[in-house]
Amino acid sequence: MYAAVRRYEGVTDPAEAGRLVDEGFVPIMRQVPGFVAYYWVDAGHGVMVSTSVFQDRAGADASIERAADFVRENLASLLPNPPQVTAGEVVASA
Repeated sequence: MYAAVRRYEGVTDPAEAGRLVDEGFVPIMRQVPGFVAYYWVDAGHGVMVSTSVFQDRAGADASIERAADFVRENLASLLPNPPQVTAGEVVASA
């Protein structure tokens, strides 16, 4: 499995960002081949973190591209700073 983690800082309205992600982005993620799980976390203090898990690297790479497109088209005013993106092979899970 592969995972992609995106950390967004300076989020201007976490509640609205969460609503838009839940209603608009989660359905997009479910359509990516190899989808396993997706989480959007409000870490407080204007920080939100997403975690995407896929069966393979191709799915994780596709999720990074789709996330960038979705943010640009729907969340740019709420997520003013580019995310820190970390992706890689899952080596342990529960």
